[in-house]
Amino acid sequence: MLKGLPSLLSDPVEQQILFRLRIPLVLTALIVGSSLAVSAATLQVLLKNPLADPGIIGISSGASLSAALFLLTGIGTTNIGLTYGLPIACFVGALSSTLVIYVLSAKYNRLSGTGVILAGIAISTLAGAVIAWLYFFSDAQSLRNLTFWLMGSLHQADLSLSVVGFVISTLTLSLTVTKGKQLNWLYFGNRSAQLAGLDVTKFFKTQLLLCAVLVAVAVSLAGSIAFVGLLVPHLLRNLFGHDNRFILPASAIWGGVLMLFVIVVSDWFGGVAVPVSMLTATIGGPLFLYSLLKYASR
Repeated sequence: MLKGLPSLLSDPVEQQILFRLRIPLVLTALIVGSSLAVSAATLQVLLKNPLADPGIIGISSGASLSAALFLLTGIGTTNIGLTYGLPIACFVGALSSTLVIYVLSAKYNRLSGTGVILAGIAISTLAGAVIAWLYFFSDAQSLRNLTFWLMGSLHQADLSLSVVGFVISTLTLSLTVTKGKQLNWLYFGNRSAQLAGLDVTKFFKTQLLLCAVLVAVAVSLAGSIAFVGLLVPHLLRNLFGHDNRFILPASAIWGGVLMLFVIVVSDWFGGVAVPVSMLTATIGGPLFLYSLLKYASR
């Protein structure tokens, strides 16, 4: 019945392109953009710091260190290791760094925003130092793999990993974006939030864990991608206000849209694999400046 008709699914080559390239690419872009944007939007309110970002507070640094250990020690030398082992190592690294940040901040000042940020800076600095030392003892191919991962890529995950990541991120996002009302209470301080009926300590722990899972999924699929977490929530808040009941779901949508736009821009370069962090910084920098100038002119 389909004979003589151009059909995407009837051509084996087109099937391979669709299921091995296009679908994983789109799913990865949506997962990474929405996860990074929502986690940053949540952390900025939770830590009472507009600069809070998964990269700044050390969650991404744990993933980077795990990737460096996996690649530069020779463990991830096979295609299977790079495809499946590296994402698992990054996921574990992101969650492990969050656990360390949680313990250190609890020791410092009972899970205060300042404690989390200072602990994150310490973890980021230490992870960067270890990665720098590992560079001295690694071969050229491992160094190239690590450099490519650190600059981010949306083409790394296959379909099975993308589907697993999509399921995990969707479940986690659904738990996170519904907490906009509780995040709004934190604008008036912890005491006011407690009077409104919020268990601040439990809420802090839960949201920090959910953000860690979102970041872990994002970096395990696409590596370290900069600027998305800072750009999207700031732009939305400057344009539409600070109601997190709107900001969180809007961040999920526009974070995904931004990464899809990055795919389109990347296709303009033909067969050249342009690092995603370079594109997000190039696209996001002017938008971020526009957002700041618009806010300052009010």
